[in-house]
Amino acid sequence: MKPLFSSLSEIQRELAAGTTSCRQLVEYYLDNISQRNAELNVFLEVWADEARQQAVAVDEKLAQGTAGKLAGMVIGLKDVLAYQGHSLQSSSRILNGFKSLFTGTAVQRLLAEDAIFIGRQNCDEFAMGGSNENSAFGPVRNAQDPSRVPGGSSGGSAVAVQADMCLASIGSDTGGSVRQPAAFCGVIGLKPTYSRISRYGLVAFASSFDQIGPITHSVEDAARLLEVMAGADGYDSTASQEPVPAYSELLNPAAQYRIGYIANAIERSGLQAEVHEALQQTLDTLRSHGHTVEAVEFPLLEEMIPTYYILTTAEASSNLSRFDGVKYGFRAPDVTDLESLYKKTRAQGFGPEVQRRIMLGTFVLSASYYDAYYTKAQRVRRLIKEKTDELLRQFDFLVLPTTPTTAFRLGEKQDPVSMYLADIFTVQASLAGVPAISIPAGQDHAGMPIGLQILSGAFREADLLAFANTLTTVEAAN
Repeated sequence: MKPLFSSLSEIQRELAAGTTSCRQLVEYYLDNISQRNAELNVFLEVWADEARQQAVAVDEKLAQGTAGKLAGMVIGLKDVLAYQGHSLQSSSRILNGFKSLFTGTAVQRLLAEDAIFIGRQNCDEFAMGGSNENSAFGPVRNAQDPSRVPGGSSGGSAVAVQADMCLASIGSDTGGSVRQPAAFCGVIGLKPTYSRISRYGLVAFASSFDQIGPITHSVEDAARLLEVMAGADGYDSTASQEPVPAYSELLNPAAQYRIGYIANAIERSGLQAEVHEALQQTLDTLRSHGHTVEAVEFPLLEEMIPTYYILTTAEASSNLSRFDGVKYGFRAPDVTDLESLYKKTRAQGFGPEVQRRIMLGTFVLSASYYDAYYTKAQRVRRLIKEKTDELLRQFDFLVLPTTPTTAFRLGEKQDPVSMYLADIFTVQASLAGVPAISIPAGQDHAGMPIGLQILSGAFREADLLAFANTLTTVEAAN
């Protein structure tokens, strides 16, 4: 469906003209949610009354001329972001009944600029998955074709934007969890440089990879959200001290760029023909506009998936040890002693995919295998980062598909390895810690969206967003 509004700029023009109000916007989105949520399973909780109250308050601020820069933006939050007094479950049974005791930094900064939160969105359990089939609350469905997956782990967040249930969503990206669902749903998903946005208030999956990112209809809105959420934070010592540019005011691109594309990535046998064709068309268009476009080889392409999954499962094994049924959340009812409390609570509370990753992570961290797997994977990660950084010094951007295929059918990928291999193009930016964005690049023969991914050097989001904005304009014209 075509969204009523595709950017905050459109909304704010109508707000200024008096042709709409924040209260009317909230009612519009609530109506869309009520009509389609049962079918698509996007929202776990809708904060209808609270959103209405926020809208009235923002309308009053607009009338007084004191509204923040996000006034009029209705946002959904992935179920991994802390918002005080609201349920926070990571779409897992093990956090049944838990309500957040505080508001995370990114969420607080959005509230301070008068964003309106409409609800909590379904995702893969603890953000572990690429199809949104791992949620304790059932799978999310792609609005374009409900028999297909929306991608994951931020599947609910992507479908909410795709189906016009909110203007934007805030998700998290560990190895592609914002970009991959954005590609499957035909919207825009941005993973910023690691440390660009504070992780305080984000439920940890893999702490050296996790990054909060926006999902939007427009690059401009992604830029607006990034400039509000980014920046140093006293609650997160890993958050960067780098100054935050006004990204939304820096969307004019340079006349010419040097663009690289990874040849051995687009010649893979598993790449869907229409995805290959969409990338080639983009490259041809860029050449015709005077940009330098060159093929490069990335020798560590096949090592990226095993490296990523060794390191992230190791970190998940450590991070998820805190969920034990002792202090909060689900507790198994049939326990006899402390040991059975731990075992039964975790066995009954975690889903199969989370259990699999905890077990894998515990294995690679064990004394007998630590050097053989974890230490070696850290060395390979360094090589991947160094090679990626080297290419991003030679080129302004690297361009490649977001995903090898368009959205597959629910239940189609039963083998975990085949599911993991679907991340082949997204994990590079995560391993290297550099920013990446997925933008729409056409459709396949079944009408399913194709995503194009762009990588830039660390903290060069301003350049990345300006280039992506130009490309989305070109794609729309085509």
